[in-house]
Amino acid sequence: MFGSRLFFYGWWNWRFVFLLLWAVASNWYAGAQIDKYLLVGSKESATKWLRTAIVGDLALLGVFKYYDFFAVELSNLLGSRTAIPLLELTLPVGISFFTFQAMSYVIDTHRRLIKPMPILDFAVYLSFFPQLVAGPIVRASEMAPQISQRPDPRQVASGEAFQLILRGLFKKVVISSWLASAIVDDVFANPESHSSQDVLLGVYGYAIQIYADFSGYTDIAIGVALLLGFRFPTNFDRPYSALSLREFWKRWHITLSSWLRDYLYIPLGGNRGKNADTYRNLLITMILGGLWHGSTWNFVIWGAIHGVALVVERLLPNWQIHPVVRWIATFHIVCFAWIFFRAESFSSAMDVLQAMVTSPGSTELADVFLIFILAAMLTAQFIPKFKSEEFKQWLNSRGILTQGLAFGVGLVLIDIFGPEGVAPFIYFQF
Repeated sequence: MFGSRLFFYGWWNWRFVFLLLWAVASNWYAGAQIDKYLLVGSKESATKWLRTAIVGDLALLGVFKYYDFFAVELSNLLGSRTAIPLLELTLPVGISFFTFQAMSYVIDTHRRLIKPMPILDFAVYLSFFPQLVAGPIVRASEMAPQISQRPDPRQVASGEAFQLILRGLFKKVVISSWLASAIVDDVFANPESHSSQDVLLGVYGYAIQIYADFSGYTDIAIGVALLLGFRFPTNFDRPYSALSLREFWKRWHITLSSWLRDYLYIPLGGNRGKNADTYRNLLITMILGGLWHGSTWNFVIWGAIHGVALVVERLLPNWQIHPVVRWIATFHIVCFAWIFFRAESFSSAMDVLQAMVTSPGSTELADVFLIFILAAMLTAQFIPKFKSEEFKQWLNSRGILTQGLAFGVGLVLIDIFGPEGVAPFIYFQF
């Protein structure tokens, strides 16, 4: 099983197989040492091994993902005569995800929440191919029992898995790709050449595109894992139905937001201290969460916007504001932040913002069909969750031939309605 995962990862770039192997070996050994010293009551030694493992994991991210960013910024600060050489390394696919999973393993071992895994089980956990590339971030406490039990492939929820895979493919191939080609890419590439209405719809379009893209990938990953007998945690829960930023982060990329909460926000102090300490912890958590997504100032700004918005929510008195007003405010704050997430640079983001309010260009991209798609996708966010669960149960009760036929028909329809040239998943870059 582990060999197939290495083959999958090495197919992209065989050199980075050694990076993955190092992450497996170093974190497994650190976890074993942490457990050994905790058993004999030497918490100080266990903590040293924990720190060593975390530093090693962060060093991987630092070298491959952040070195050039900080080198450029430091060179600009010191002056061109003291330019720091750049490494210009290729970013290993999925490094942000498997390093976070590795850190959660050694931290949870130190907290005595899990027992050390056998090395082959840990290797399978860290390299599990459905979520290796772009998540969701699965914790060892969720995967270890499933790996050790060696799931029976004859007992999988195939109907539910097929439904998840088809739903994910539809979101990505049809919705996300169509929105990108119809309006989003053009608006963000040349905002000044479009009307304010087109730019605004382009921003709305990107909000739907990134949701369809990332939640689509997650659906596919969860579905494929389910076919193999593994059940992953939910990563999206109708995020655009949220009535606050706090609720949004309980619904968007749930495995990342819960990771940041448990391994960063709470260790920083969470909300246990003074209000000022809570606000500081929120800002630090969200800014670092933004930086996790990418090594540019745009991602830092994106995280800072969410951090400031979360702080403002806590500062506001608990007024009885109509839910519709709260939803509108939350959705538009999220959309505003997405501009910085999508734009190539800070200046590009400002061009989009300026064009949104001042551009006199003609409205060419907006049409009734586009508005209908955006409205339909937003409306779907409010469909009760239990309806989806009932549909999954119904599919699981069907025979495998019926499920397979439905799956095949679904693939054909997706291929028919999807545009030519489907772009890679957005979160592949992280």
